[in-house]
Amino acid sequence: MKSLAELAKIREEALKKVDIRKERKGTRIVVGMATCGISAGARPVLTALLEEVKKRNLGDVEVAQTGCIGVCKLEPIVEVYKEGEEKVTYVAMNPEKARKVVADHIVNGKVVAEYTIGAYEK
Repeated sequence: MKSLAELAKIREEALKKVDIRKERKGTRIVVGMATCGISAGARPVLTALLEEVKKRNLGDVEVAQTGCIGVCKLEPIVEVYKEGEEKVTYVAMNPEKARKVVADHIVNGKVVAEYTIGAYEK
């Protein structure tokens, strides 16, 4: 860093990344990464999501982590927020299921109903 202008640019970019209250465009995939999620296998799920999004060059898709989502027995949990649609919660995820969610739901717009919390409760 050599100037105040450069510092201001770094600050502006960092604020864009952490401002979660503003309306977002595109798709946001959130993985529960509290202790319960990690012990149930959330880390490989997160890795699979990141790799699949990168492999498919999905620039409008953000993959993020959060703490406890609140239903520990259903971990690993992945929530998908697509612009203009209701949130979809996927449960008991694994890397293979995560890749299918990216292919079917994120790319092709078809919710993988058998992986959702609603299907699990039946």
